[in-house]
Amino acid sequence: MEPEQDVIVIGGGIAGLTAAALLAHENINVTLLEAHHQLGGCAGTFRRGPYTFDVGATQVAGLEPGGSHARIFRHLGLVPPAAEQLDPGCVVDLADGSAPIHLWHDPDRWHQERAHQFPGSERFWALCSWLHQQNWAFAGHDPVLPVRNGWDLQRTLKAIGLGTLASSPFSLMSVADLLRLCGCADQPRLRRFLDLQLRLYSQEPSERTAALYGATVLQMVQAPLGLWHLHGSMQVLSELLASAIRRDGGEVSLKRRVTRLERTKTNHWIVHGQERNGTRHHWRCQELICSLPPQCLPALVTQGDSQRSALPAHYGNRLQSLQAPSGALVLYGALDRSLLPHDCPLHLQRDGEDPGSLFVSVSRDGDGRAPSGQATLIASVFTDPRQWAELSEPEHQKRKRKTLDTMRSTLESWLGIPTQGWNHLELSTPRAFAHWTGRPQGIVGGLGQHPHHFGPFGLASRTPVPGLWLCGDSIYPGEGTAGVSLSALMACQQLMARRGSSLTLG
Repeated sequence: MEPEQDVIVIGGGIAGLTAAALLAHENINVTLLEAHHQLGGCAGTFRRGPYTFDVGATQVAGLEPGGSHARIFRHLGLVPPAAEQLDPGCVVDLADGSAPIHLWHDPDRWHQERAHQFPGSERFWALCSWLHQQNWAFAGHDPVLPVRNGWDLQRTLKAIGLGTLASSPFSLMSVADLLRLCGCADQPRLRRFLDLQLRLYSQEPSERTAALYGATVLQMVQAPLGLWHLHGSMQVLSELLASAIRRDGGEVSLKRRVTRLERTKTNHWIVHGQERNGTRHHWRCQELICSLPPQCLPALVTQGDSQRSALPAHYGNRLQSLQAPSGALVLYGALDRSLLPHDCPLHLQRDGEDPGSLFVSVSRDGDGRAPSGQATLIASVFTDPRQWAELSEPEHQKRKRKTLDTMRSTLESWLGIPTQGWNHLELSTPRAFAHWTGRPQGIVGGLGQHPHHFGPFGLASRTPVPGLWLCGDSIYPGEGTAGVSLSALMACQQLMARRGSSLTLG
C-alpha cells in the first residue's frame, strides 16, 4: 500500500492535470494516476520518425486574457505556452460549388463574411451574440452546474445577473429553435454550415445542440475570444500542468491503470491499479477526482472488498444509460508543403457523404511538428464506435484499409495532392483510441450537448457518493481543453469547500 494521499486524481488528460495542479497549489497532498506512458489523453501527441502528430485535439481556446486557460495559468504562476492566434479560425467548404466560408477573428470582418454568405440571417447572429455575452458574464463568476446542494446554489446565485435571467427562457431551446425564432429556418445553406460547425464542439447538429451552448461556441473564433495553434504540439499543455503539479509537491504517476475504486467502511478510498506487466499497486486516499468517461464508473466503484457497487442504484443506472458519444477516424499524414494549396489555412472543414464531414488541421512551417519545408496533415471524421468494436480483426483491418483509401482520395481531390505525394500515411480507428486513451470503445468527446444534457440539466461534478468528484468533457461546460479545465476548477472548488476552505482564481 502506497502512503495515504489527501486526493487522488484519475486520468492524465487536461481535466485531470488541471485538477491536480490546482489542488497541489493549495498544498493538498495529491497524486495523479495515468494509465498511459505519457500524459495528455485526447490532447496528447505521438511521433513517427521526424513528424509529431496531435492525437485528437489540434486547437486550443481560452488562452486570451480572461480565458479559462489564461486564468488558471496565471493562478498557478505559469507562463502560457507559445501560440499563434488562428485567423481565420477555420475555412468551411460546403462542397456545393459555392465559395468557402472564412471564420475571421475580427468581428467586423466576420460580420461582412456572414452577410455575404448567408444574407438575411443577421437576426440569428445578433441573438447568438447576445446569448453569448450573457453566458460569458455568467461563466466568469465560476458558477456550479448542475446545482446539487446549498453551497452549489449559493455559488451559482452569486453568478446570476439580469442578463442570465433574461436568457434563461432559451435554456431548453436548440440552435435550430433559434433559427426558427429568427425566421431563418428556410436557409438550408446556413443550416448546413451550422450542423458542420456545431458537430465539432457539441457532438450534435443544430437540431440537437443546446441554444446556450451553441451560441457561445459559434463565437469562439471572434475577438475578444479566439482559437490558438500551439507551437511544438498539444503536448506542451500537459507538460506545463505536470510541471506545476511536481513544483508544488504533487506526484504524477504514469503507466498506472486503475482497475477498481473501493469505498471503505471508514469512508476512505482504496484505489487498485496495475502496470502492463501485471504489477499491482494500491493507494489510499480521502477523496477522488475522476476524469474518466462517467460510463466507466459503474464497473469501477465497489463497496469494500465485495463486487457490490458503491453507487446508488438510480445513479448507476443513469450512468449506464448514457448514450455513447461518437468515435473518430483520424488520418495522420505528412507531405512536402509545396504540394498544399497556396496560403493553405491551418484548419479546414469540408462537407461530404463518404467518409463524411472532414475536419483538417495542417501544421505551420517551423512549429515543431515537421521538418522545414514539410507539413503534417490530420484529417478526422466522426463515426459510430460500436460499428468498429463489433468487427473481427480481419474485418477491422479490411475496413480500415478501405476507409484510409477513401479519406486519402477525398483529400487528394479536394486539396490537389498527388497520390504519390505522401511521405507518411496512417489511419487511427476507435480501436486505437481505446488502446491509447482507455476510453470504452474508443469514444471521443463527452456527452452530446443536447438541451437536456447541458448546464443545469447535465451531469454534475458532485456525485451522490461523498468524496467522489467528476471532471472532464462530460461535465459542465463540455468539451475542448478550455471546457474541461473549467470542469476541473469547479470540482476542485467544491472539494475545497467541503474541507472548509476556498479556491478562487484572481
